Formats: sequence, structure tokens, C-alpha cells
Amino acid sequence: MIDPLAQPLTLPCGARLPNRLCKAAMTEGMADAKLRATERHERLYRTWSLGGAGLLLSGNVMIDREVLERAGNVCLDVRHGVSDEALERLRRWARAGTEGGNHLWMQISHAGRQSPRYLTRRPLAPSAVSLDLLGNYARPRALEESEILDFVDRFARVAELARDTGFTGVQIHSAHGYLLSSFLSPITNQREDAWGGSLENRARFLIETLRAVRARVGADFCVGLKLNSDDFRKGGFSNIECLKLVEWLNAEQLDLLEVSGGTYEQPRLLGFSGRADSAVPEQSSTRQREAYFLDYARAIKTVATMPVMLTGGFRSRAGMCEAIDEGACDVIGLARPLATDPEAPSRLLSGEIEMLDTYEQGLRLGRAKWLSAASPILPLKLINVLGSQAWAGQQMLRLADGLAPQPEHGVLWAFLRYLRDELSGAVRLWRSRRGLS
Repeated sequence: MIDPLAQPLTLPCGARLPNRLCKAAMTEGMADAKLRATERHERLYRTWSLGGAGLLLSGNVMIDREVLERAGNVCLDVRHGVSDEALERLRRWARAGTEGGNHLWMQISHAGRQSPRYLTRRPLAPSAVSLDLLGNYARPRALEESEILDFVDRFARVAELARDTGFTGVQIHSAHGYLLSSFLSPITNQREDAWGGSLENRARFLIETLRAVRARVGADFCVGLKLNSDDFRKGGFSNIECLKLVEWLNAEQLDLLEVSGGTYEQPRLLGFSGRADSAVPEQSSTRQREAYFLDYARAIKTVATMPVMLTGGFRSRAGMCEAIDEGACDVIGLARPLATDPEAPSRLLSGEIEMLDTYEQGLRLGRAKWLSAASPILPLKLINVLGSQAWAGQQMLRLADGLAPQPEHGVLWAFLRYLRDELSGAVRLWRSRRGLS
């Protein structure tokens, strides 16, 4: 019997994934003050490349240096030119990240309104709708139509740079409330022009971007998309709208559709819910499964003609194999567990392990008893959510420095380290912007 996880997958563009496991995107925070890739990226992605996954996705590579997701983002802002040194660093990253014979795709993104105050004084969005999370996000400015068209072109030009520097594909990020995703939601997109209103108008930015990217990179280069199955917010981008959009996307020469869900307000992508008064209840069968969005992926597969990747919550080999065997998805995305066990894909494929328990055990060790995602106190809930993410991030930094993970470090410790790193990174960034460093 053929192992479902070990089967190769030929994508619509003709490229071949050696197996069905993908290291899904995680924000790295490892760029230098000029927002360029560093040796840390090379070391980390070489480690993951040799870890056995058939596909690696980078963290957010931003297209706008003024509106970042975090201080350590790699950014390719083509308006200002991309230096030869920055391109050479990308080449080294791509070589290191494909050393194991796998694919490495660049995830291309714009943070939109989800750029924190300490980085962006005036974020950008479809409409001037603020993100209310402890006052950490400034009121965004609504984009002019000329700016939207410019961003379409920038996504495409960055995709071309990815191809030219050795990445084997790109993934356009239209999930989790970032700019393209925010255009899809009626909550954040209140425009009355051709880019708002009906779903067709709200999806225009995304579809025009995909067409521009494909025109730039050619028919034989891998182009993927990350899309919310549901925003899980009342009045937001819904699963019904997602299914309709996927029908339209069938005509857009996509090679892989990654299914995710949630936004900063409703962080279902991390396995948590946000404010109860704005949350859309999840399906009861979803709560009983290890994969957060399995039921949604199954519905999407009934209308999608491109391969589908499902990310979020997978912990058992049996669950992964079942999802592929039953046709719910074609590729399994694994993220935070690979921060503590970078060789987990090889170990899953060989049958050495049946569970991805290193991450969960370490997280349980690191989480203080008073930190609970179910806490009614919003700051404590946020510390738990962000602390869990920061904890994985600290493990990644150790891998990037050639060190072994330290799962015994606490979540609160990781959260405080994250704040320290972000603020010091922001200072370096502001000094760099002013030519002081």
C-alpha cells in the first residue's frame, strides 16, 4: 500500500512535489535593518530543506517597506529599487532552502491595516476601518484606485524577482486579514467603487493580482494562493463566499490553494477564538477534529479544480493520511511543530513517529497555569495567543543560529523576548529609514 504522505504530486504548471508535506509559512523576523535576507534565513531553511518536506513556504515577504507585518520582515519594495546585494542574499536563501531537493516558494504579502503603530503611523486598507486590539494599530487610510493598481503590479514584479533568484514558486497571501484578504471582507471593505460592494468587486484586487503574477512569471512557474475558508467574524468573508470565489479561481491557473481561516480579531489559524460577540460559531464536527479547517477544505475540494493544501492543527500521522485518502486535501501544511522538530517530515515519512508531540509537550511545559486561551480577561488571552506564537518563534531563532530548540523556556518569557526583539528591531528600522545606520 502506497503511503499517502509519500506520494509525489504533479502541479498544473508541470512542476512536481516529491511528497505531500509542506512546511507552511511562519513569520521569521530575521531580516536586517535594510529588510534583506540574512544568514539566519539560509541556516534555518537549509535545516528545514534537509528535514524532508516536499515544499517549504517562506514567511511574509512584504512589497511595501512602509507598511510591514513586523520589524524583521524581508521586503522587496520595487518602487525604490532592489539592490544587487539584496538579490544575491535571496539567491543564497533559495539555494539553501532547496538543498534537499524540495521546493521553496516565496510567500508575498502586504500587511494592510495589520501593521503595528511602532512600525507604521498610517497603515493602508480598502476602507478606513480600524483594527481594535489594545490600541496597537493606527487608523488606516483607504487606498486610491491608482494605488491598488500599483500594488497589483508590485505583487507581480516581486514574483518575478522570486523566480529570477531561484525560488521555485510563489504564494500570494490573501488570508488572515492582510491587505488582499481585507478587500474580501464586507467589514473592512466598505468601498462603493469597482473594488467594493459585491463579492465580484471585492475579489477584483485578488484576481487582478493573480493574473498579473502569472503574466510575469510564465505558465511553467508555480503560483499558489493562501485563502481564508471563513473569517469567522459576523458579517465578514464567509465560507459561502469562499466557495463562490474558488469557482472563479478555477480559471486563474493556480497550482496550489492553501486553506486557512481567521483574522487577528478571530485567530482561528492559531487554534483560538477572539471576542465572543463577533465570532461565528464553528461547526461541531470541526471541534472534534485535530485539523482546524478540515470540514471547510472538504467543501472547497468539491468545487476546486486545483490541488488543495490544508494547514492548521494536524498532529497525528493518521489524521494527515485520512485527510488525503478521503480527498479533503492534497497537501498537508505543518507549521509550529517544525519549530521544535525540523526533521519531523522525514520521521513521519519513514514511519518513525506517529504524532507531532514535541511541540505540544514543550508548549505545555512553557505555559504558565494562569495563561489560558479561555480566559475572559482579554489581555491574558492575547498574551497566551501571542506568547504561544512567540514561543515557536524563539525556537526558530535558535534553529537559525545553529542551536537546538529549548522547549522548557516559558511562554511568558518568549512573549517578553518577542516584545524586546520587536521594539529593538523597530528602532533599527527607523534609524535605517533616516539614514542613521
